[in-house]
Amino acid sequence: MSLPSVHSEAPTYPEDRGANHPAVNVNLDTSVENKPLVDGNMSDAVFLVVMGVSGTGKSTLGAALSKALRLPFIDGDDLHPQSNVDKMSRGEPLTDTDRQPWLETIRRTAVSSVLSQLGNHHKSHAEPNAMAETETTLDNCSMLGRNEQLSSSMRDKDQKLGIVIACSALKGSYRSVLRGETLSEAEASKHLGKLPTCFVYMKGSREMLMNRMLKRQGHFMKAAMLDSQLKTLESPENEEGVVTVSIEWSTEDQVQEVVRAGEGHQHVASKH
Repeated sequence: MSLPSVHSEAPTYPEDRGANHPAVNVNLDTSVENKPLVDGNMSDAVFLVVMGVSGTGKSTLGAALSKALRLPFIDGDDLHPQSNVDKMSRGEPLTDTDRQPWLETIRRTAVSSVLSQLGNHHKSHAEPNAMAETETTLDNCSMLGRNEQLSSSMRDKDQKLGIVIACSALKGSYRSVLRGETLSEAEASKHLGKLPTCFVYMKGSREMLMNRMLKRQGHFMKAAMLDSQLKTLESPENEEGVVTVSIEWSTEDQVQEVVRAGEGHQHVASKH
């Protein structure tokens, strides 16, 4: 896994995902001022998925990585269809059938974002219907880091393209969807290469996770669903392109570990 150079020391955000993170509304228009400032190949970019069960701090770390790496960040929860949100609000666990379109939307969103960074003319190589649907989704959610991404004064000529998205990604089959292994990216891959996907696994004990869950406000996930998530979790630690960070570490230490692992290894080893 190759990551962008670190821009600045990453801040520590409040644990609650409902906190007021500075957000920029996404608008993928193609006016002169919003045209990407670099060209390249999609296979040279990175799709960084911050994963783990609810309460690990995925949104906090995702936002911090966005700031440190100058990549846009999206909370995957914002991409859930309303039917999924309604089920979780009632304390009902999602089925794999519920999750499939959500995971596909996340993958398409990542690909669409990178294609937008590469240049609007590349979008013709992606699936038109999927691209249009994804851009509509992007217009309805918030993306951190876009100013840094598009600022010519701040952007290094070797700045890597990519995106950070927070997503639970509990099962290996879910991660396969996020890697694009079950979606048709044939045209985009043929012309631009396939978008590499790496995972940051946030690991913690049940006791600490439960304590965090009980303290959270304004989140649709019920604390009682934690045990179900832990039971569902299939550790990614033996998979390619994964770095493990402890939820007991500070956000700064977590960011530093992700950057260290990304710089040092193509196959990201876990730190315990």
